[in-house]
Formats: sequence, structure tokens, C-alpha cells
Amino acid sequence: MIDSTPGPEGPQPSTQRRQSLRRALPCLLVAWMMCCLAGPAGAELVVFTHGGYLKVKDFEVQDQIVRLDLLRGGQMHVPLLTVARIVEDEVSTRKVEIEPAPPSFALRFEPQHAAPAAPFGDLIYETAKRHGLNPALVAAVARAESNFNPRAVSHKGAQGLMQLMPATAQRFGVNGDQVFEPSRNLEAGSRYLRWLADRFDDQLSHVLAAYNSGEGTVARYSGVPPYKETRRYLRRIFDELGLPDPVTDPAG
Repeated sequence: MIDSTPGPEGPQPSTQRRQSLRRALPCLLVAWMMCCLAGPAGAELVVFTHGGYLKVKDFEVQDQIVRLDLLRGGQMHVPLLTVARIVEDEVSTRKVEIEPAPPSFALRFEPQHAAPAAPFGDLIYETAKRHGLNPALVAAVARAESNFNPRAVSHKGAQGLMQLMPATAQRFGVNGDQVFEPSRNLEAGSRYLRWLADRFDDQLSHVLAAYNSGEGTVARYSGVPPYKETRRYLRRIFDELGLPDPVTDPAG
């Protein structure tokens, strides 16, 4: 914090100097974040909507504010709307191969696709069809995220059937309590999945990894990040879809 009261050494900084300080603050913040990242591995990785990320020891979401416990001590409080994802910062050092989905699986909607035999099956079918997605994929994500509970709220702040973070819900046209309406939640979640499919050229593993850890994270690693949580997520969805395990460990 900068003390703006006059001191014994003279008057307050000039307007030009204050403007220079304001311009420098983003750079100082980035440098400070990098110092935090240089510390020991934290418990969580907070991915922000602007693309940056921060390792923290712990966090708590309360009243649309996230308290972040920093690695080197101290806390930050940030609006939940500035957070894109919170992922377990448990990195696997073992080199693995991520196999693509077999060619027989169609990520996009095809005429022979039927409504999933699941809660909200007809609604999922119509929403997936509208956005050109395989209804089975949307149903598998909804099952993995909330077990089809439209009122589900995670300790990370994700909400509804597709467990949308508030920033993601808002980004795709859903605000406030609308996120708990099954039709609105499925609409936003399906729009996001379609956007990810377009961005990652229908590579199912990349689409799902981005849904779990953020598209910026997948872009940064040029593929599925080495987070154990994300790899577990891929395995769960692939299994739900009846697809072979995508995570191949050469060491067995």
C-alpha cells in the first residue's frame, strides 16, 4: 500500500509519477505471482479468467469471494467471477501417453444418436443436437460433474448440472440463479463444449482436459496437462462413454 499523505521529505508524488506507478502495478503483480509460483508445490492451482494462474496452499469460497492462502504466507481475496478454474495442483512426474478417442466415437451430433438413458435425457438430447454435439458426451459430462443434480454447488464454486464456474456461465449467457435452471445450465455447458471442440479440432481428450482445467492450461501444455485430477477426469468420462482408457503408462 502506498501512503499518499505528505511526509517530512516533501509533497505527494506528481500526477505523472502516480500514473507511472499505476502502469507499473500489473508488472509488479505478475512478478509477485511468479515468486509465489517458484515456491514449493501448493495444494491448488487457481486459473484466472485473464489467463494467469497462481499456486496456493488452500482456498475458501464464500459469498462470491475466494480467499486464497498463499504459499509464502498471507492471503488474497478475489471475486469468484475472476476465477476460471481451481484444480488440484498434484502434478504427475511420470511420463504417460494420452491416446485419442477411437475413430468410431463421434464427438459431433449424428442423425443416429438417441436421447441418453439418463435424467434430463430428452433435454440433453435437444440441447446437444442444437449445438452439434453427441448427446452421450453431454450426458457423460453432466454425470461426472454433478451426477445430474441441478442444485449442486462444489466447494470450488462450480454450479448446476454441468458445474459451471460463475465466470464461465456468464461468458455463455447465464447469470445469477439462472445457472440452477437445468435448461439454462445445459445450454451454457453445451455451448462451452462446442466452443472447445472447435478450438481443439474435435480432439476429445483436449476438449475434456480444457473443460476440467481451462483452455488456457491445455494451450500452455500443448495438450493434456500433467495434473492427476485432469487425467482422472479423462479416464472417468472415457469410461462413461465406453471408450478405452486414454492414459497409457509405458511403465505399466
